[in-house]
Amino acid sequence: MPTLTYRDKIAVLDLGGDENRFTPESLDQINGLLDTVLAENAHALITTASGKFYSNGLDLDWLSAHAERAEWYVAQVQSLLARMLTFPVPTAAALPGHAFGAGAMLAIAHDYRVMRADRGYFCFPEADLRIPFSRGMAALIQAKLTPKAAIASMTTGRRFAGPDALACDLIDATADADAVTDAALALVDPVGGKDQATLAAIKTTMFADAVSALTNA
Repeated sequence: MPTLTYRDKIAVLDLGGDENRFTPESLDQINGLLDTVLAENAHALITTASGKFYSNGLDLDWLSAHAERAEWYVAQVQSLLARMLTFPVPTAAALPGHAFGAGAMLAIAHDYRVMRADRGYFCFPEADLRIPFSRGMAALIQAKLTPKAAIASMTTGRRFAGPDALACDLIDATADADAVTDAALALVDPVGGKDQATLAAIKTTMFADAVSALTNA
């Protein structure tokens, strides 16, 4: 279950201790906590997790059991991605372990990413799963990565360990297991406390094409 704590004025949203796949319930919980972050005027946001997964992304079991709601479900996930992409405070994803599929997309939607150096993979497995990217998800990834990095990650299904992810600019830093959140804090703390309306407007303009693709599926 997602939880929210604070490091001074920096909000830390923990996605949970399991695979942290996006269920309808967890999406509602995450969005509710994001509402709280804004209501409490946090200066920045870090998302992380307390187990060996940051997030394994889409809940494929739920999708299989509710195929008639697939379009609605994907729209809810994409809405969260668009919200994080334009969130009106500095954001950093602190990855203590695996980030796969839509979980990796959530990390990409942050301003910064820090990954554990010695464990965990960052991966877009869609090519191997035979699941093409939606237009919105592809637009999100391509808005954040260079063409070279997008090809390397989107078309191969490659699992990037921390040092490889850093070399390909998928992430901004690596850290020891017990320092991932601290490293993320070091990235957002110096730039925190900006006017929310201004930062939201800047991000919305920067990523207008991706936001449009994510929200007009």
